[in-house]
Order: sequence, then C-alpha cells, then structure tokens
Amino acid sequence: MAFGLSLPEIYAHTAHYLFILSRIAVLLHVAPVFGDKAVSRRLRTALGFVITLLLAPVLPEPQAELLSAEGGWILLREAVTGAAIGLTLQLIFSAVRLSGEIIGMQMGLSFANFYDPGSGNSPVISRILNLLLTLLFLTFNGHLWILNLLAESFTILPVSSAPLLSAGMMKLAGYAGLIFSQGLMLGLPVIALLLCINMTLGLLNRLAPQLSIFVIGFPLTLTAGMVALYLMAPSMPVFTEHLTARVFSAAYEVLRALN
Repeated sequence: MAFGLSLPEIYAHTAHYLFILSRIAVLLHVAPVFGDKAVSRRLRTALGFVITLLLAPVLPEPQAELLSAEGGWILLREAVTGAAIGLTLQLIFSAVRLSGEIIGMQMGLSFANFYDPGSGNSPVISRILNLLLTLLFLTFNGHLWILNLLAESFTILPVSSAPLLSAGMMKLAGYAGLIFSQGLMLGLPVIALLLCINMTLGLLNRLAPQLSIFVIGFPLTLTAGMVALYLMAPSMPVFTEHLTARVFSAAYEVLRALN
C-alpha cells in the first residue's frame, strides 16, 4: 500500500494518465501556435502535463493495462486522434501561407529564397501573412479554442480500445481542400491585379521591343503588390474569423466521424 492505494490501482491510474497525455502531447506538438518552433519543447511538455492533471480526474478510466497489446493500441489510437485534430487546425495557417507564396511569386519576391539562406523555402509575403494571422488568431483567443476543443474531444471521442473509423480520415482529407480554396480566395485580388499588370507588360513588349520590360516590370509589380496588400490588410480580421470558425467546425466533424 502507498498513499492508500494498492499496486494494481497505481498501475491503473498511471495507465489512465498516460493514455490522456498521449493525445494531448501529440495535439500540442502538431496544433498551430502551440506547435510552433518558437515554443520550446519544455514548455509544451509542461503544458501537456498540467492539462493532463486537470482533465484526468474527471474522465472515466479505461479497463486496460498499460503493458499489454490493448494498452499499446490505446496509446497509438490516442496519438492518431491528437494528430488528426492538430492537422485539421493547421488548415488555417496552411491556407494563408499558400496565399502568401502565390502572391510572392507573382510579385517576383520568390527570388529572395535563392539569395537569402535564412529565409528557408517560405517567401517574404508568406512570412508576413503568417505573422499577421498568428497575431489575429491570438487576438480572437484561438489558443483557448484549441484547449476547449481538446477538452471536448474526450467527450466526443472517449479513451477506449474501439477502432477509429476511416470516415474521419476521409473527412480530414476532404477538408484539406480548404487550403486551396481559402488561400486562393484571400490572394485572388492581388493575383488578379498582378496578372493584369503582367499581361499589359507583355503587350508593351510586343508593341515596343526596344523597351526593356525587365527594367520597369519588377519595380512596377513590386509596388503594385505592396499597395494591394496594404489595401487588403483591413479585410484580414474578417477573413481570419470566418476561416477559424469553419476549420474548428471541421475539427468537430472529424472527431464525430472518427467515433
């Protein structure tokens, strides 16, 4: 006996906490904001333990031993569930990053990837939009929505050894289309403007071959793109709120489909 608990009871409580921690740890590693590289692993680990200590006492304990085939399956099941939730929420940032990559390529800023080793594979515009989206996401308490979704996920999809249905994964794959539809919707005004400018420059090049298009083309597209982004900035909060609500609704549907 230790602290009024027998050894089998200690094993049962340990398994219960580890099953819950498996889902929480994977979600915090994959989810936006929490899974960012700027957030240290120690902070994510500490936050995972705190959430587990708060949620575990109010959740029913599964009747499964940790050191068994069933216990290993539950750990894997919870990890897959956390990853599915996190990947669904990542659609918010993936759509905006895709929009920034397309806009940066149309503006000619994709050349910066070759000359700046520190920029990685992400264009400058994509990084700016991603930073703006992160600030808006935190302003709308998106990080608290993630924690609320995490807590409710144990009610929608309890910890058990029941298999996960493939319909949930199919829904997740279907919602991945939001990356292209919403990303294109965000960047469409700027893309259309730059496309018109490029068509005009192409026409001028045919009419006046002696005119150097490269001399005036790059400054013109860069200036027009920056002005268009400045005019587009006030619509970002509305777009972010709409996209966030849609993706969180999709996450709840994925959870229900997995059960």
